[in-house]
Formats: sequence, structure tokens, C-alpha cells
Amino acid sequence: MRWLTVEHTPIPLRSLPSALEGFSIVQLTDMHLRPFTQIDHIQRAVKLSNALNPDIIVLTGDYVWHDAEDILELVPTLANLRAKYGVFAILGNHEYKTNAPLIRRTFERYNIPVYTNFGAHIDVGDASVYLAGIDDGWLGRPNIDKTLENYRQDQTPIILMAHEPDMIDWYADREEISLQVSGHTHGGQVRTAKGKPLVRPYLGKKYVQGLYRVNQSWVYTSRGIGTTGIPLRHNCVPEVTHLTLTCA
Repeated sequence: MRWLTVEHTPIPLRSLPSALEGFSIVQLTDMHLRPFTQIDHIQRAVKLSNALNPDIIVLTGDYVWHDAEDILELVPTLANLRAKYGVFAILGNHEYKTNAPLIRRTFERYNIPVYTNFGAHIDVGDASVYLAGIDDGWLGRPNIDKTLENYRQDQTPIILMAHEPDMIDWYADREEISLQVSGHTHGGQVRTAKGKPLVRPYLGKKYVQGLYRVNQSWVYTSRGIGTTGIPLRHNCVPEVTHLTLTCA
């Protein structure tokens, strides 16, 4: 794969503090390093991400495919990512299928925190965002109450990293969640001429790609970077995601 696109999407939020107007998030997901996705493809995604000068970068899982030790080459490349307030990661189902402890340790060795049922406030001027990461919904032990336990009940928007997009339906009553960012689906990876995805995986059947409204929350599902199953994408270009908070 030699092509990548940047998807620019505004996220309109009610009662957004003025200090957060224009707050930008870059998302990279589903890299699946090897055998189909090679490291030079990831390096291009890193360069595109840095050129966007984001406030934060979120990595939303599935970094490898079959071999967990591929993470030893991937994370040094991801360590070149630059964002004003930091780079943050969660685990996906392929981490649990391979070797989640090794993958977590490798990220932390390069000072990229992995959020698992955890959240923390990021101060931005006189406001803040609450960035949270819930455990994988397929093979992990997701706990939304624990994920949000550090949240201060105010006008602070919650940005939730969740690998599988359909997880939003489990906690859609939590109206304080402003935005969930997810991957997992690859956008279907192969889509028909009418735009229908060829494959919809477990927990990725409803919110397949792009922006959705679920009760009071937004959900953005990225098509991701890599491929699995077959070395092919059709009508489904891999993406670097660029989201910008704006006042509704």
C-alpha cells in the first residue's frame, strides 16, 4: 500500500470551553504490521500525523497481526510521533491474541502510556479534556465505571478511546462522553461499488467508518492503516484521522 489519505472531521460540541475551540486529535489505528503492512507505510503515516501539529495523538489498537514481536520494530517508529500534549495508546483484540504484556511494556519503554480502563485530565489553558481508554471489548475486561472514575463532573469533554466502535451501545446512557474514537473495522477493507463493506467484524457491525451520532455522543470509526486477511483494500483508502473540536 503506497497511498494514505488524511480525513479532516470537525466534532461540534455544545458548551465547549473557548480554550478548547480548535483542539485537534490525530488518530492512528489498526496498523497490523506484517506481513502485508510494512514499516515504511507506518513511517509515512507518522510524517503525515506530525505535519498536522495535533494537540494529542491517540493510537487505538491492533498494532500487529500474527507476531507480537513485530511491536519491537513498530513502537520505535511510533515514538517519532509529536503532539503538544502527548501520544496515548490503548490495546485492541490482536494485542490479546498475541502477547499483550509484551506490547504494553514496549510502549511504556518508549514513554507512550497505555490506557486500560483509565482516564486523566489534560489541562488546556483554563479548561481541560478528559482522555480515557477502555479495555478491549472482545478479549479484554472493559469497565466504563473505572474508566471514568477520575472524571470531574463539569463541562469538561470526555474523549474515549475504544478499539471496537459498537462498544458505544453498552454505555450510550453516559451522556458525558463527548466523543468515542475507534478502529477495528478497517472500514470494511473491501467495499462494493455501492459502498457496502465486505466484512463487518464482531463489535464493528453498526458503526463501520466515519462519524456517527449515538444519543449525546459522537463516535468516529477510522478505516485504519493496515490490512488483514487479504492484502487488498478496495474503495476503502487507509487513513490518518484528524478530528477538531468546535463549538456547536
